[in-house]
Amino acid sequence: MAWGWGKTAHLLVGALSHSGCWRAVLCESEDQPHLIDGLDRVTRALGGVSRDWRFDRMATVISPGTGRVSASFAAVAKHYGVQVRPCPPRRGNRKGVVEKANHVAAQRFWRTLPDDATVESGQVGLDAWCVRHGDTRVRSTPGGKTTVGALAAGEPLRLVPAPFPATLTVERTVSAQALVSFRGNRYSVPPELTAARVVVTMRLGASTVDIATTPGAATGARGGIVLARHHLAPAGAGVMVRDHGHVLALEAAAMAASTSAAPHRGKERRPPSPAALAAAAALPTRTAATTSASSQDVGGAVLVDLVRYAAAAGRNTLQD
Repeated sequence: MAWGWGKTAHLLVGALSHSGCWRAVLCESEDQPHLIDGLDRVTRALGGVSRDWRFDRMATVISPGTGRVSASFAAVAKHYGVQVRPCPPRRGNRKGVVEKANHVAAQRFWRTLPDDATVESGQVGLDAWCVRHGDTRVRSTPGGKTTVGALAAGEPLRLVPAPFPATLTVERTVSAQALVSFRGNRYSVPPELTAARVVVTMRLGASTVDIATTPGAATGARGGIVLARHHLAPAGAGVMVRDHGHVLALEAAAMAASTSAAPHRGKERRPPSPAALAAAAALPTRTAATTSASSQDVGGAVLVDLVRYAAAAGRNTLQD
């Protein structure tokens, strides 16, 4: 799914096999930290943790060489108290309920999104769509007809623990206003980093987000020097989080760039110039006598009644 990050948005879908209830999360990447974040969000959206998790044979969960759960993901499974059950090779029908959810998400939900939708608004719309359409599907049971939502409410799910402390790392480009976009919000950095590439780091469950320099050959680390640390705003809130020192530095940089050749113009109210007044005086005007004399002409009539206005608009359309 091509979308907001300029590359590809990945949809992680989780479904309860008994009721068929499903939820999905748009992720920026398919690496393990984003997978863990998506699993945590999907689990909370479904209302609890199931006993088993069945996965494709993805490299972030299943080791390609051995076919067993990787050591890094085994810690995640232990944290949530679940048993990982990978699909056998060439046995994709073992998880048909989630495959059907993928089909519905692509064929029914994706086509309803407006062209100007953002990742955050798309996620909100997807959650609402699942509740409005997915949970209201009718299911037949020995006790009579019910809905997917009612079946899901009766499933024996456990409480979701705190998020597994994985670390999300993404790269961003600093805007001309010294801001970095992350999850529907913008965070400030020093103004000298305009148009530079930075690394945004967030630990799941933490209340802060770090912005650092990109890793260099000298450091060899995943992230360089931390340039800014901000309180994490709610995803999709559209807020601008600025540090007071960054604001002063940005103002100083803007004033320093002002020279006598290109002075920094302040925001003040200026009266119209003599040239503007002369141009306004040269515009054609209609007097009251001219208006009353040409009251039958559509171009000169003063249309007060909306019915007359609609009739005049219809005549203009016919003439065109």
